[in-house]
Amino acid sequence: MSFPEEKKMKKLPKYRQIVHFIKEKIGAGEWPIGSKIPTQRTLAKDFQVNRSTVITALEELMADGLIEGRIGQGTVVINNTWTLLAKNSAPNWDQYVASGIQQPSQKIVQEINRSESNTNLIQLSKGELSTEIFPLRTMQEMMGKVSLNMEAFGYEEPKGYFPLREAISNYLKTFGINASPSSILIVSGALQALQLISMGLLQRGSTVYLDQPSYLYSLHVFQSAGMKLTGLPMDNEGLLPGTLHLTRGERERAILYTNPCFHNPTGILMSQNRREEILAASENIQLPIIEDDIYRELWIDEIPPYPIKAIDKNGHVLYIGSLSKTLSPGLRIGWIVGPEPVIDRLSDIKMQTDYGSSSLSQRVAAEWFASGQYQQHLKNVRQQLKARRELALSGLATHLKDVATWNVPKGGFFIWIKILPSISMKLLYSKALSKGILLNLGRIYGQEKGNEVRLSYAYASLEDLQKGICELGLMIKELASG
Repeated sequence: MSFPEEKKMKKLPKYRQIVHFIKEKIGAGEWPIGSKIPTQRTLAKDFQVNRSTVITALEELMADGLIEGRIGQGTVVINNTWTLLAKNSAPNWDQYVASGIQQPSQKIVQEINRSESNTNLIQLSKGELSTEIFPLRTMQEMMGKVSLNMEAFGYEEPKGYFPLREAISNYLKTFGINASPSSILIVSGALQALQLISMGLLQRGSTVYLDQPSYLYSLHVFQSAGMKLTGLPMDNEGLLPGTLHLTRGERERAILYTNPCFHNPTGILMSQNRREEILAASENIQLPIIEDDIYRELWIDEIPPYPIKAIDKNGHVLYIGSLSKTLSPGLRIGWIVGPEPVIDRLSDIKMQTDYGSSSLSQRVAAEWFASGQYQQHLKNVRQQLKARRELALSGLATHLKDVATWNVPKGGFFIWIKILPSISMKLLYSKALSKGILLNLGRIYGQEKGNEVRLSYAYASLEDLQKGICELGLMIKELASG
């Protein structure tokens, strides 16, 4: 301590001098955390004060969280200025987390999301193409072309990179949708499309009608915006149109969400007739439709019927497509098609949210469409998915024929399995995880009753797919006999 500082210290009250002295010792590391400080008697003697002055100083240091009295140990250093700074500089984030608008995922969904990054697990849950199917060389070629022709680029126009919207406009015509580039909005995947719709078009308290079960139940995109989900029954042709009814108060406060091609999680393909009935019933009660068609191109047996949007003549349907399931989720490229005023509104909301999807990803996606490589890639994907589906169905027939029933999907990623014995699904999930297998239970899709499992044949290696299905059969039988 310099001489001026010493003079300044001597002018302070005695108890403040003691506080300063102890803080200096702790701060300089001379008295580390866990060390015992001098006794009250020693401090009183050194500073030539009575013990009551020492007690006043120690009480202030205790209030500051630096020291504490411990029975049998005396007074001990429990913090230094760095640990205090680390503790005090952070706000109570738990309070903020609990009060945020976006509702958290179900705990089991959070656990599945974390587990899906574990490469040691057999992923029978993952709704994503296997890395074995990823077109690495062609993707490198597409990126190479983009880089060779690259100029300086910044933010795109609000609706997205025009050449990509133009390419998507041409692509949509191949299955009956006539949409000009101005009625197309590029988004960062289908989930962002739903988020924009929830923010930009629906009021708090609105009702979202949807198939039940549905993938939408595993998200909280609409509930977080103050809306309620109302599930409607399905049969093997899709959503039942006779169940579509609106109360007087729901007009202009409701929307229908449906996933007609290779439905997630059931794999059901909605028939052409059912699509027409759904559109007619919705138009009759003035219920707008969100058509989520991200699995459309993953057909295996035959080309699906035209989208509902293709038979929509009155701008009744918002159509969502994406490259995440067919090409790569990492590109983060999807699109919304709808009436221009609606697309203008959603593009404004998107600009407020992220100022546009990645310029680079949009250019790469445009190259995939323009080069014709996307359609070539899809042919390979369908061949691979067909082989995987047959392997999965063969495994189910061998290992689960006496304990479960299942559908035979005509495309997509998923087989919806109904387990016949009355077993604890929570226990099945835990048991599978302990054996290195990740499952998606039906209850995360709003299927609270019944013993369903959504099995994906798209992601796991062929060897893991066989092993996982064999283990699943053994676990079900073991739990049923227990």
